[in-house]
Amino acid sequence: MSATPANSTGSFVLLEVGKRRFALSASHVAELAPPVRLHTFPHESPLVVGVIVRRGRIVPVYDVAPVLTGRSSGTHRFYLIASLYFGRTAEPSAIPLQGECELATGEVFSPAADAPPYISATLVTNGERIPVLDLEALVTQSAAPSSAATGEALS
Repeated sequence: MSATPANSTGSFVLLEVGKRRFALSASHVAELAPPVRLHTFPHESPLVVGVIVRRGRIVPVYDVAPVLTGRSSGTHRFYLIASLYFGRTAEPSAIPLQGECELATGEVFSPAADAPPYISATLVTNGERIPVLDLEALVTQSAAPSSAATGEALS
């Protein structure tokens, strides 16, 4: 996923992970899907909690909450299906979410100097500053979350 250009405007999907709000470029979001059966299997992929079958495709499900908030997402209301880029190939990926999502536009600025590498920018909309996620950087993190990498660093 390419970085969000700073000092521009754009459309974003605002999502709630834990009790924190984050933004994801709307151009990468395919749909919000209802909860379906999560298929689990033994693996060593960080953040992958299983797969779902959506529109005839196997879609990996990434629980990003441990990195963003320090806790697992637990039960969820739906999946946000977004494109995750591996090189030039876009693959659908799912993130389980508990809260509502909304579409927003606003100005995009460079992330804070101490922002984790998975924060590509800061969206300012309706007076609120919201970290913009780089989904590729977020899910390819291989280390377990530390206090510096959790949402505490974004507070």
